[in-house]
Amino acid sequence: MKVKEIMDKDFIDVSPDLGLEEVSIKMENFRKFTTPVVDSDKRLVGWITSLDVTRGLRENKKTVADIMHPKDAIVHVNENDPARLAVLETSHHKLVSIPVLTDDDVVVGVLRSFDIVETLSQLYDIKVTKIFEAMEEELKGVTWDELMEAAAIITRRRTGKRIKPQEYEQNIKEATFGEAIWATGGLEKFFVGLIAIGELVIARKVARARK
Repeated sequence: MKVKEIMDKDFIDVSPDLGLEEVSIKMENFRKFTTPVVDSDKRLVGWITSLDVTRGLRENKKTVADIMHPKDAIVHVNENDPARLAVLETSHHKLVSIPVLTDDDVVVGVLRSFDIVETLSQLYDIKVTKIFEAMEEELKGVTWDELMEAAAIITRRRTGKRIKPQEYEQNIKEATFGEAIWATGGLEKFFVGLIAIGELVIARKVARARK
């Protein structure tokens, strides 16, 4: 998934020479807490927040240029960057939103923490069967039944609980990605389990081919 797939394209921008009173009204009308500052070609030159505007008005500043954060001081991402990079940048710098640029520094979107949370929420609702279907597609020559058999074996090794492949299949049909993460003890353990299943199903297939 790329940044452009989760960014907010319905954003506003302002020019450096725009008056602060006009900016304040514009941000309030569109209910935007942050906005990029762009030149006549829509290239990023700065960034402001509603707090910057409020402070600027109180200090009798006149234009956006008087209060904006310059581009060099702004965290930004490219539209084709992996979405995970934007998530890490937003989390690391504790930002509400960041501008999204093209290779020519043109602003094409704004990535907001709300968009990230919403996307992650949607991912959590994905059925676990979808993940196994993707594994089956990637592991060429491996059947669904072989995957379920390997999954049942790995589950028994990790939990000590005996489970039949049919039972495992029924469980994942009813479970979401988010539920599976909680049940396995976290994201890392969930994916370690998937890797173990993939390794086992390939090893079993190779062993049968040698007989």
